[in-house]
Amino acid sequence: MGRSWAAGAMEPRLGLHELVHVFSFLEARDLLCAAQVDKVWNEVSKTKELWRQLCLRRWSSCKDSQITLGTQTWKQYYLCRSELEFRMESGRPEKDFVCKVIAGHKGEIGEVAYISTNEYRFDGQAKSVVCTVSSDGTVRAWDLHEGTEIWSSALQPAALVNLVAYPRLQLVVTVDEQGLIKVWEAENGWESASFCLPTHSSALEACDHTEDPVLLVACANGALYTLTVPRLQLLSRVSVSPNLPTSLLCSPDSQWVFALTQNSDLGPKVFHTRSLLCPSDDVCPVSTTLPIWLTSRACWAPSEAARLVVMHRNENGLQLVVTTCELRAKKSRDGVDILVQQIASFVLPDTMMPPHLMKGHSSQVILLVSGSELVLFTIHGLQLAAFQDHQKRITSMCVDQSRVITSSFDLSLRVYIWNKDNKFPVLKSCYHLLGGSHRWARLCLSLILGTSPEAVRSEGWALRTPSLCKTGPSGESNTPGYVEGAVSAIRKGNGGGREGVKIFRLFTQISQFFPYWGLIFIRDLLRLYISLLGSPDTLITRY
Repeated sequence: MGRSWAAGAMEPRLGLHELVHVFSFLEARDLLCAAQVDKVWNEVSKTKELWRQLCLRRWSSCKDSQITLGTQTWKQYYLCRSELEFRMESGRPEKDFVCKVIAGHKGEIGEVAYISTNEYRFDGQAKSVVCTVSSDGTVRAWDLHEGTEIWSSALQPAALVNLVAYPRLQLVVTVDEQGLIKVWEAENGWESASFCLPTHSSALEACDHTEDPVLLVACANGALYTLTVPRLQLLSRVSVSPNLPTSLLCSPDSQWVFALTQNSDLGPKVFHTRSLLCPSDDVCPVSTTLPIWLTSRACWAPSEAARLVVMHRNENGLQLVVTTCELRAKKSRDGVDILVQQIASFVLPDTMMPPHLMKGHSSQVILLVSGSELVLFTIHGLQLAAFQDHQKRITSMCVDQSRVITSSFDLSLRVYIWNKDNKFPVLKSCYHLLGGSHRWARLCLSLILGTSPEAVRSEGWALRTPSLCKTGPSGESNTPGYVEGAVSAIRKGNGGGREGVKIFRLFTQISQFFPYWGLIFIRDLLRLYISLLGSPDTLITRY
């Protein structure tokens, strides 16, 4: 009896509130271990607020709106998203990446835009949908998980050259080479509005205000148009750079619009978005011209509301300079004034070729692409890292909070992962996705295409090609992976289709006996024949 009392005195039990407070200092791994102690700890470890705080600490942009109520808990969200990031970082062939080859457009694809929302869903109901425009005069929507076309618009009178998406509104806006703008419903492809520019467009920018979503259009004559969405009613028209094409960048909070005319003696302009939405006949939209010239590139710091990074030439035009400014709107008697404060500036090394791509990360890091090289700087000029993983020129770069992905003319993707344990984020080079269906499936598809685009018959082909060859940071090849692809829509005409089918079958038989790199030589020998068969349909590739 006394022994039981003593044991009870030595082991006082904490209440539920006290346990929740103690558990709030644990990381996810420790919280899962605590759940194995007993029934009480197991129940406390499932507390919604504990896992919500873990999510907010790990993913600062995580919001309640990203959780689909009724299908996900904060714990499920944390575990599923952590697994997704692990798979992205490990890059195991056949497990972590899926490659889809989609054919349908009869012309070159101009632009691609995601119409899916940014929410993370792990209940099996998530969709990954993109829209594309093409020189064939159509806009199409694709389900990337299934690798299928959802809808296609009617043939337009001119080639479509650009598009932007409004995922929250489920709308897509396109413009053709003659300046005709149209709004399409992303669910079914119905056209809902149109607006005709006086000349062709040089840039489209979606400004998705929660209350007042608008479309910003830079015309080739140097005018900036602001249109309502979805009705495309004209709100304002202002001249930016007379008779010069202009590019546009909308700030992360949609409060600012940066208008840039590359390599012009005219300084770039910054507009206060609200003044474009509510124009006055007597007052021009609120704007300011930055005191820099010969500007070539610019980007916004995604973690800041109004931090602008601009790359330009110095006063004598001999050196490239990267200048970082912060913008602020101040009310005055006459309206609103724009205050620009320079917070950092540095000169790029003379040994570095002029960058052709520029992106921002967090509030302090700038990513520059020069040829095949990716270089990271702080806004004060400290070089953090340099990567030369690609063999040829880098063509595009995607940057988010977790990773960086680059694509290149060497037909590969390179995946990098952010490590944020240090003072500045450190980028780790993980692996290549070599070749992929963009090379192999395009080759196989080319082999079975005839020369007559009018005669088309549908015949499905399943092909298994060595397409994901995972490599380490130094480029050495590790385990080869394989991707299942589907090839359809075989053209026939003048016998070209039948001959192509024969060669395709021969090619797939040979591929069973030769290693991956041996097929490179066979591919090159067959390219001459491919060119005689006609151009293949444009492919969309997703990893």
